[in-house]
Amino acid sequence: MSVPWCGKAAAYLTCSLIAVSGSQVCRSNKSPWVCLTCSSVHCGRYVNGHAKKHYEDAQIPMTNHKKTEKQEKVQHTVCMDCSSYSTYCYRCDDFVVNDTKLGLVQKVREHLQNLENSAFTSDRHRKRKLLENSTLNSKLLKVNGSNAALCATGLRNLGNTCFMNAILQSLSNIQQFCCYFKELPAVELRNGKTAGRRTYHTRSQGDNNVSLVEEFRKTLCALWQGNQTAFSPESLFYVVWKIMPNFRGYQQQDAHEFMRYLLDHLHLELQGGFNGVSRSVILQENSSLSASNKCCINGASTVVTAIFGGILQNEVNCLICGTESRKFDPFLDLSLDIPSQFRNKRTKNQESGPMCTLRDCLRSFTDLEELDETELYMCHKCKKKQKSTKKFWIQKLPKVLCLHLKRFHWTAYLRNKVDTYVEFPLRGLDMKCYLLEPENSGPESCLYDLVAVVVHHGSGVGSGHYTAYAAHEGRWFHFNDSTVTLTDEETVGKAKAYILFYVERQAKPGAEKL
Repeated sequence: MSVPWCGKAAAYLTCSLIAVSGSQVCRSNKSPWVCLTCSSVHCGRYVNGHAKKHYEDAQIPMTNHKKTEKQEKVQHTVCMDCSSYSTYCYRCDDFVVNDTKLGLVQKVREHLQNLENSAFTSDRHRKRKLLENSTLNSKLLKVNGSNAALCATGLRNLGNTCFMNAILQSLSNIQQFCCYFKELPAVELRNGKTAGRRTYHTRSQGDNNVSLVEEFRKTLCALWQGNQTAFSPESLFYVVWKIMPNFRGYQQQDAHEFMRYLLDHLHLELQGGFNGVSRSVILQENSSLSASNKCCINGASTVVTAIFGGILQNEVNCLICGTESRKFDPFLDLSLDIPSQFRNKRTKNQESGPMCTLRDCLRSFTDLEELDETELYMCHKCKKKQKSTKKFWIQKLPKVLCLHLKRFHWTAYLRNKVDTYVEFPLRGLDMKCYLLEPENSGPESCLYDLVAVVVHHGSGVGSGHYTAYAAHEGRWFHFNDSTVTLTDEETVGKAKAYILFYVERQAKPGAEKL
């Protein structure tokens, strides 16, 4: 579609100055969007949505004045994000790339970029530098009697993206997983005349021009450099928009659902070629991820399945004839119900009744269960659906055990949250009793230590806020979007966990059975 534009050069400076000072309505300087029809600036979807209201108001027919032909054509449908310079069309409800014949949209981008380098912004850079220095000084803490820098970096919230930030921070602290991506060579998607230019993400670019693995790699590399107060994952978020339509928009999303989509798409992309070499070959060359640690899910093994992949044995028995059916299911995480008898408990310190533990949830998942009338098993011997029992065994444990607590349940009209506190161990989670063949496991191969926790604060899946706790080099950090603070094990243990990441404890040399 064509982009309407008033064509007056003076409007460039006007919109730039307003963009710096903030929205015309709420004066917010977060995520300013400039209308490319009238050059007015409002806060975008990230904040209060005044840019969208400006568009909606422009669609209301004028009652006091007769419309001219020119006024009917002015729709105020196209605006530009003054931070990323991406152009958005409300009518298409997507980012667009088309420009006017004179290339006026590109001129706006160039003007805004020049403004960033002008003397007008030098004062902002100076203030930012002072802020970073003061923040860095505040990040110094005592470790063994000497000062050490708090090198962890936060992630900016791009508009209800705390669900993504919490997952990214958790994955960045799973050392083996994170190091694999950080050691991958960079992928340059642009060359020739486009090399070195800023990328403007639009739907017309096509999925072949984006790489989730590359943007994920860049984000992980930025998180532990310690040279900035917060990193903006907007490039990764735009790629997520392109390849994961479920997460388009700026409404709150489910962190567990996002994690599954992210891992699945990383897994699929890693199976493709990489500079002429299959990424699976790169994985095979990594000695720490040997073939014995792999678990194939949807194709060849990748670092995703090598680290998170496990195998369940699903055992179903017909209650009429006793026929037993077994099948093996690969998994990247286990979703555990909070047993119904604990669902009314709201806090850790509530004294009525026993406290729910992670072991209770694991036992509920693996215990023998009689299937109800809606889940009748098709018995091949009886030749019809029969009542049956089901039981899960873990046939193979993963290197990183991801446990998702089912805190959201659908009722007749809405999705409720189970706010029960579930006690979980920080060290030594023993999974041996859930194994199909525990006698074949090593002395410490079934012990897991906690490395990260995702927490949902609030009452509903479509609202509230996500944060994460994660351990890094023996210290626990709390990641709350841009803010990263040092915390302690006691605080972590009191969290109402939503997703738990446990890392397999490495057996000590000489501890193997003879």
